Amino acid sequence: MRYLGIDFGVKRIGVAVSDDGGMLAFPKVIIENSGAATSEVAAIVAEEKIDEIVLGYSANLSGADNPVQEKIEEFKKSLIEACGKPIHFEKEFLTSFEARRYSTSERVDDSAAALILQRYLDRTKK
Repeated sequence: MRYLGIDFGVKRIGVAVSDDGGMLAFPKVIIENSGAATSEVAAIVAEEKIDEIVLGYSANLSGADNPVQEKIEEFKKSLIEACGKPIHFEKEFLTSFEARRYSTSERVDDSAAALILQRYLDRTKK
């Protein structure tokens, strides 16, 4: 089973993929959040032979939806139409902050996507 992880941002979208066994997550690419984003992600899904998608769920400290969550929901709907793959939510709380701890790069969206995906894999693969 192969998984794709997504860290959705208003400007950029981080993408990560799992190994074939769905045990480990790896940063893949950062794409600009533009009108072509859905088709770019769909192309990665096809190229990497992805079975399921894990999308970061954005909530604040109290657990309420962040303002960006509405856009994430819209992106999810467009991905379902484009890919036809199951999409699961995983909390993305502080993943960008955590990814910056281990990187010298300004852009860590793909690493944040890998953290989101790894959390999901760890939680569901017991």
